[in-house]
Amino acid sequence: MTKPTPTDLGSPLLADYALSDSVADELFDSSGRMRPVWVPFLKALSALPVPALRAKFERGRQYLRDAGVYFRQYSDDPLNERDWPLSTMPVLLHETEWDQICRGLDQRANLLEQVMADLYGPGLLMQQGHLPPRLVTENPHWHRPMVGIQPRGGHYLHFLAFEIGRSPDGSWFVLGDRTQAPSGAGFALENRMAMRHVFPEDYPRAYTHRFAGFFENFRKALEQLATTNRTESHQFGLLTPGRANDAFFEHLYIARYLGMLLLEGEDIVVQNGQAMVRTIDGPVPLGLLWRRIDSNFADPLELDPDSQIGVPGLVDAVRSGSLAMVNALGSGVLETRALMAFLPRICQQLTGAPLEMPNIATWWCGDESARAYVRDNMDRMMIAPALAVDLPFDSNSETVRGAEPEIVDLLDTPAPDLVGQEAVSLSTTPAWVDDENGPRLTPCPMTVRVFTARTEKGWQFLQGGYARIGPEGDANALAMQRGGSVADVQIISDRPVPEPTVPKAAPDATGVRRVRTESAALPSRAADNLYWLGRYIVRFEEAARLLRAYHLRLAVTDRTDDALLTLIAKALKAVDISVDAPIPAGLRDRLFAAHGCASKIRDRFSPDGWDALNDLVKTTRQMVDTATPGDDAARAMSVLLRKTAGFSGIVTENIYRFYGWRFLSIGRALERTDSLAAALQHFAPEDAPEGALEVALAVADGTMSHRRRYALEPTRDSVVDLLAHDTGNPRSLLFQIREMQRLAEDLPGATLSARPTALVRELLPVRTQLEILSPEALTTAVLGDIRTAVARMSDRLAEAHLR
Repeated sequence: MTKPTPTDLGSPLLADYALSDSVADELFDSSGRMRPVWVPFLKALSALPVPALRAKFERGRQYLRDAGVYFRQYSDDPLNERDWPLSTMPVLLHETEWDQICRGLDQRANLLEQVMADLYGPGLLMQQGHLPPRLVTENPHWHRPMVGIQPRGGHYLHFLAFEIGRSPDGSWFVLGDRTQAPSGAGFALENRMAMRHVFPEDYPRAYTHRFAGFFENFRKALEQLATTNRTESHQFGLLTPGRANDAFFEHLYIARYLGMLLLEGEDIVVQNGQAMVRTIDGPVPLGLLWRRIDSNFADPLELDPDSQIGVPGLVDAVRSGSLAMVNALGSGVLETRALMAFLPRICQQLTGAPLEMPNIATWWCGDESARAYVRDNMDRMMIAPALAVDLPFDSNSETVRGAEPEIVDLLDTPAPDLVGQEAVSLSTTPAWVDDENGPRLTPCPMTVRVFTARTEKGWQFLQGGYARIGPEGDANALAMQRGGSVADVQIISDRPVPEPTVPKAAPDATGVRRVRTESAALPSRAADNLYWLGRYIVRFEEAARLLRAYHLRLAVTDRTDDALLTLIAKALKAVDISVDAPIPAGLRDRLFAAHGCASKIRDRFSPDGWDALNDLVKTTRQMVDTATPGDDAARAMSVLLRKTAGFSGIVTENIYRFYGWRFLSIGRALERTDSLAAALQHFAPEDAPEGALEVALAVADGTMSHRRRYALEPTRDSVVDLLAHDTGNPRSLLFQIREMQRLAEDLPGATLSARPTALVRELLPVRTQLEILSPEALTTAVLGDIRTAVARMSDRLAEAHLR
């Protein structure tokens, strides 16, 4: 080991920065001199006191928390979320070096496209002996049903990622190709946003190449691929496995950023070879899917029959040419480790040139000479399954060091199921460490993920990416699942980089530039979750009001047989809520159901709305262990009601007034109607016991309004008039019914004929009844009829738009 001195480095933060003769470092070159691209940055960093640096780094982490960025950590809890593990030191590369990297990877991307076309076309690579047939035909990621299918647009690959590392001699090599469903571009974008909060200064920001043009050009390419040569408009969307996937945040972030539909398998149906999105307005043609699920699971009819997240008939839609797929089904075969052993020769055969950027040296042990070489050099080998598609340093990698005795024995005979790969040493990059040994920069192993997208001008590379960082000396912990972190890769120029220009919209036939785009279709699943989110959050609110009334009464009486306590407990029992605990499970279940609905449609939520809901869930869980019966539980309910009002206000006021907002609002109005009718049944019957009417007003938040509107003590007539008939009261039954009718008349299909829709036909008799009946005529039986009608309204809505 060699260690530069602090005077050589010019910063006490680097006093213990230890370099290794056998490992390349991003900060220092092989001679121990700091790379020029780092000098201005380290000079500025070293000029700041440690407290200022800590404050800067915390700003970046706080931005990520505020933005709701997370990754899903696989554990016993399938929905376990962890804060995004940002490494607050960027990785800096000069634009000249980056251009060289991109040239090599551009060649590799075109080569992979050619290999893909051959494997699902003529198969000449196997016929001519350039690739052993068993590595293809026995490969679970090669799909025979896709053979002979020409992809829409003519290309198999549209979005790729490459995991690369730096060799000890300073050159770069490819550790793995990500062709199946490459992840990370959205996280790279969020890393960049966070680093802007850490380092807002002119340097390095003004000298760093931007990301925006990459995503804009890729979106245009997707839109063109989805709509070219169509006689009608086609949607395009991103297919996600769902919220239990570790990269679900990225899926919803990218879909929202690019203006795409975020779809799950159940959102899509294939009819006569055409993929259709189930929407509130019926099936809508789908022109393109950017799939983020492995192709094995895409179609249970022709691929994996056990898949629960795919779309039956999806292969047929691709076969018919009506659906473009990014990337083509079966592209995971290109990630096979054994393929790397043959790519150098295949490149020479197909292009007449060697690989500009080599991949990690790989030997397929089904070849006798390769097996002998691996066996004779076991001390510098990594051994893995030949058909493995993971990366050498993934958390779930099946890679083992070659010196293991059982591996040596396996290689005494032909081993076509194994590959040997050179045991590489990853380069290191400076990472900020602040522990009991003090704040400092320390060299940590890293790999860089590079992204490229097919555009009308060919492959375009993201100007940067993200680096996976492991703890010092532990390259096996690069993966976030094992404690690794991620850093922003910044491409630095010698001169300020011009801000990207946003192209103006082209003028239409009248010469007007129209900047608005047509609103995307609303999938039925999204509408269903918005509708039930509205219902569940109102259920939670109304239950909290009942519980508050119960505990307020409990605080002023010592009689367990108190008539009002018994009456309120009966009303709570009717909605499956026990009074045995201050924060009963039935109350929590309503909130968790609302949270579950919201988590499935996070692409339609602002970060503020999501944070408000998470805060409500967190507070409720904390109160389970702290709240006590009586006054304390009543105050706890008041806190929950205020937080619920905050969440409801953020969501209902900030959602764009399109169909999604209408379904959310209908759900709220319908549930409030049912809850209020039930409250009037319980607390305002014709023979209401003393104090029951006050409870009815309390649970309907009508106490103050009653005092202002009626110069008398509550009577049944005054309470029913306020809570059922008064349209100035936004919680009254008539107000809610009128609101539902207004919303229902703005839903798709509401004006197709002169007759009202089935939902409106259910609403009209209830509205008429409330408008003409007197308070005394609104009996308990009539209220029961209204609740029955409300249940039918929900059925009519589901039949028309949600199924």
